[in-house]
Amino acid sequence: MLVTEKEMAPGELKSSNHSAAEYFEYTRAANPVGSGLIPKVPFGEFPSRLHETGPTGIVPFDLSRELDTPYPATSPALLASYVRILPNECVATAPNASSELYYCLKGRGHTLVRGERLEWKTGDFMTLPALHPAAHHSDEESVFYWVHDEPLFAYLGAKPATARFEPTIFPAERCRAELEKVQVDPEAAKRNRLSILLANRRFPHTRTVSQTLWVMYGILPAGAVQSAHRHQSVALDFILECPKGCYSLIGTEIDENGKIVNPRRQEWRPGAAFVTPPGLWHSHHNESGEPAYLIPIQDAGLQTYLRSLDIRFTK
Repeated sequence: MLVTEKEMAPGELKSSNHSAAEYFEYTRAANPVGSGLIPKVPFGEFPSRLHETGPTGIVPFDLSRELDTPYPATSPALLASYVRILPNECVATAPNASSELYYCLKGRGHTLVRGERLEWKTGDFMTLPALHPAAHHSDEESVFYWVHDEPLFAYLGAKPATARFEPTIFPAERCRAELEKVQVDPEAAKRNRLSILLANRRFPHTRTVSQTLWVMYGILPAGAVQSAHRHQSVALDFILECPKGCYSLIGTEIDENGKIVNPRRQEWRPGAAFVTPPGLWHSHHNESGEPAYLIPIQDAGLQTYLRSLDIRFTK
């Protein structure tokens, strides 16, 4: 319904404000990332010592200084944290986010959310929707790796309007069984990745666990090299298990053989996470005699829906 000037309450009518308006010549404003106006997503590493000791609490992976945001953020859209809960204690969470993902690094307990009780243990994944605060109770010393999209909503100045899916548990046993199926598949040797993607049936087009969150559970076999690829989503890579001799190579260019030119080497460390910025080529290497396991989490659910993920492989 239109409201005329006469119908507006006294003091409600405001004159146009021109003081915030700015104007830029196109070539000086069209690429704020390339020009440095918007900070690039930084590399960041978050060691296991952050969750191995200490009291019950949340340890955010805060790169807000590097990203120039007034709120905690690990990437422009995501915030990752470790959640440590001592035996018989509780942590409450209520981010202003569309969705949350928890991976139980160790421990056992339950989460109360929406009047439901969700049991979890080491190796389980759990996703929670918007609008429902949760209380996480531990039966023994427990640690979560926790990722949500609150920075995206902080940037938009928005709040989620609906819960788009039900609280969901991905049991450790089922995840391992599905990954083993991939490993023994006759086509496994031809694949660039040996992994499974976790998904929620509410998102059939993107095949992701939520509107924004994309989660992979994968193995890097002994002696394997996963050739270079790139995508426009930020990757928050959590290394679940790895022997010495596992690493990623990351760089801006590849040569005619698909090798990364002048790469940065990111060592893998068990129980630690690191950030791989968007748009960079990266390959994964296991020069040990044992397999390694990793859990990359990305904002690729949103990027896929926007048709802007642009994932590319060298082979």
